[in-house]
Amino acid sequence: MSNNRYKLHWITAVIEVLKTLKEMIIPLVVLVFANGLKDLGTGKWYIDYASFIIFGILIVTFFITGVIKWKRFEYWFEEDELRIEYGLFVKKKRYIPFDRIQSLDYTEGILHRPLKLVKVKVETAGSSSAKKSEAELTAITKDAAKRIEMEIAEAKNRRKAIPVEQSELVEELRIEESVQVKSIFALSAKDLFILATTSGGIGVILSGAAIFLSQFSEMIPFEWMYEEVSGFIKYGLVIVAIVVFLGFVVVWGLSVAMTFLSYYGFSVALEGQDIVIARGLLEKKRMTVPLNRVQSVRIVENPVRQLFGYAAVVIDSAGGGGAEGAKINLFPLVKKAAINGSLQEIFPELVLDEPNNKLPVRGKRFYYRIDFLWMAPTVGALIYFFFPYGLLSLFIIPVIILFGLWQHRSAAYKIAGNQLTVRFRGFSLQTTFLMKKRIQSMEMKQNYFHKRKHVATLATSIKSGMGSFRAQVFHMEESEAERILSWYEKSINKKEQQE
Repeated sequence: MSNNRYKLHWITAVIEVLKTLKEMIIPLVVLVFANGLKDLGTGKWYIDYASFIIFGILIVTFFITGVIKWKRFEYWFEEDELRIEYGLFVKKKRYIPFDRIQSLDYTEGILHRPLKLVKVKVETAGSSSAKKSEAELTAITKDAAKRIEMEIAEAKNRRKAIPVEQSELVEELRIEESVQVKSIFALSAKDLFILATTSGGIGVILSGAAIFLSQFSEMIPFEWMYEEVSGFIKYGLVIVAIVVFLGFVVVWGLSVAMTFLSYYGFSVALEGQDIVIARGLLEKKRMTVPLNRVQSVRIVENPVRQLFGYAAVVIDSAGGGGAEGAKINLFPLVKKAAINGSLQEIFPELVLDEPNNKLPVRGKRFYYRIDFLWMAPTVGALIYFFFPYGLLSLFIIPVIILFGLWQHRSAAYKIAGNQLTVRFRGFSLQTTFLMKKRIQSMEMKQNYFHKRKHVATLATSIKSGMGSFRAQVFHMEESEAERILSWYEKSINKKEQQE
């Protein structure tokens, strides 16, 4: 194994400066615009322009620190480990054993692509958070990234302890087999457009606008805006409605653009024992998910997309960090009729039959009865304070009851060998496929009212990143909940006996 030490590309310094500016953008804007535009009238330029001087010093400081970070960062391979040395004032070292590395995720940003570079995130099973990877190489060449892959592959092959006398051809064949790529799914232009137009990006944009307003509330002339809006309303409700409509169209257009850029070229491939997901137009991302880290497969059906026969497929990974988090979009939008074929290619052991065990009729009322605890005082207060218009709040009651009945009708479950299939609905319908060996815990919950009606709630928990995901069937038959719990307990007892 080579002990040569490698440096990052010089563009790393620029990226570090831009990253720091992004993190400091709000304080910098406040510094310049809140104070820098005020004419103090002291006659001393270094006082009148103090904010701009401080701003310039900070920019120069950011640039210097970015260059130093680039200069002080280096990595190399030694004793089956990826070793990294970095640090601005205090030199730090990090050693990552190859056998702990779960995947290498690649990103090609706007600054990477012209220079044929990639950012590499090293993911391990014990990465410290869902947003931070074990290590990050900000900018290296694609050849350097391939070198890291080769070093990891060679180290893992050595651990398989293949005797040399069996010929080197065997090792070469194994390496070739491990890099075979099988294309599974690609998002078509039509589906990309549907995904973009039905995405929930509007909420992200509106929340971002709210955060901006809260940060710069002192600088915004609300009184002037109020007077202008009041004057504008006098033109008539039709004009106001048109302007509001156009505003929502603009926000919707931004949401479509964001989703389009993010999911452009979305594809899924099977590379050996890894799922490889690639996407992005301006910033290309390539994420690797080892098959043995997948804990569950979920089919998510948004009611709007469901009307047109579309669904999404997500998986929960037990891997550590990564910007994508633990819940990963495997197929962000796919025709429901085409799901089984694609999933079977990736997970041949998965039983994709529809769950056919429904819930008892006597469990219906539990889906909406608890909501009366908040509905009754809310409706009463609205009627009291806003009578007679408050009477309209009475329509909340049938809406909540109908929604509860919808949830009850949607719920189902099924056991097929070593697999539990659970279907439940929040707003979207989720069908979750759980292998018995992946279930971390299972519990049956009952309160006094449940016991009287012989129903129970069954909750299963699986590992999802550094946390967990819970799939629950509410208010099911008590005897059925006990049967599923017994099915799971047998596997636990078997494990204990083997240990």
